[in-house]
Amino acid sequence: MKRAMAGAVAALAVVFSPGIAAADPVAPQANTPCPPDAAGAATRPADANMPLVCSGGSWQAATIPQPPNDRWLSVGPPISLNGNGRQNPDVQSGDWTATPRDADTRCRAEQVTVLGPGVTSAPEVAESAPGGRLDVTFQPRLFKLQLSGDCLWTRRG
Repeated sequence: MKRAMAGAVAALAVVFSPGIAAADPVAPQANTPCPPDAAGAATRPADANMPLVCSGGSWQAATIPQPPNDRWLSVGPPISLNGNGRQNPDVQSGDWTATPRDADTRCRAEQVTVLGPGVTSAPEVAESAPGGRLDVTFQPRLFKLQLSGDCLWTRRG
């Protein structure tokens, strides 16, 4: 009887135990496949000097400074970009939309702008609800931008 009861308890524990959590998305690497919705988008792995661009179905490393891209993919660790308040900007100021690629993702943008010579603002943060789209304006004189969440960022207009 005790064995039957122990077996029943073990079976219930398996049935009602939480599933294994999905791993966080992995940051893209050069020469690996990129998702179809990222065609033409760029991303920047942590500690990379140059972005990766999704071209021909795979991530290609940029070898020279590129014009600012109007589509960015943030996945894995946050990506850090330069705004038009710096030399060789990665993004332009203006209206942007972040579309989450996962129902649990929060799209987040943290931006710092130039206030004057050698003076920058405190970080300004915009964040979506889980699975929600985020409409945000990247400010004029954007200095630094950090994008996070498994999100596709697209410049409007």
